[in-house]
Amino acid sequence: MSYQELLLKIDAIKAEIDQHRPFSNNMQQQLKEYFRIGLTYTSNAIEGNSLTETETKIIIEDGITIGGKTIREHFEAIGHSDAYTLMFNLVANNYITEQNILELHKLFYARIDTNNAGAYRTQPVYISGTDTVLPPPTKIPKLMQEFSTNLTQLKKEYHPVEYAALIHLKLVQIHPFIDGNGRTARLLMNLALLQAGYFITIIPPIIRREYHTSIIASSNKNYLPFISFITQMIYESGKDYQRMIKNLIAY
Repeated sequence: MSYQELLLKIDAIKAEIDQHRPFSNNMQQQLKEYFRIGLTYTSNAIEGNSLTETETKIIIEDGITIGGKTIREHFEAIGHSDAYTLMFNLVANNYITEQNILELHKLFYARIDTNNAGAYRTQPVYISGTDTVLPPPTKIPKLMQEFSTNLTQLKKEYHPVEYAALIHLKLVQIHPFIDGNGRTARLLMNLALLQAGYFITIIPPIIRREYHTSIIASSNKNYLPFISFITQMIYESGKDYQRMIKNLIAY
């Protein structure tokens, strides 16, 4: 199935979900907290965090430390949860700024490295196992300014799903931070989806190889591999979201 066909299916799912809006406060809160854990767990796991989904939930909701897990892994869970809250607070704005991106990264990374949280990298970085060449640190501020300035135009030119995928891809291609680029990009993608009335999209850690392969394949402005991959992820997440809505309403 082509990604254009999936876009039609995604919009059909959205239309069905929209029939049940506005959600009750209780339903909104349940959905928000469910995806707080799911997105935090999966996004961290993609980057090598060994916390399980249950352990992530215990750390975030109960404030209990998990034996045998590193302090950094705990900080990644708590920090991502904080950034997730900001993401939801930004939905009402219906726009994204460079400062929003910096704030998302700062909240995620603050406990791990205060000096680099919400700050552009000042040293070169490399992606192991690939020949991908990332921009030098001297170009990061200008690239991020251009990226942020172009967001409004991108939003006009592309379907909301394509737009969300593109801003995710472009951020990781710039790789503006010393660490936490992928997690910031996934939060940014979900912010764009929520602002357009869509739903939280999760990338399962079990397919992180396909995820990273699609990023590498989408170089030189060949965005199709990554857009196609993300469209599939949004479609699968939409079906799960649709089932949850039906179950919550029936309950």
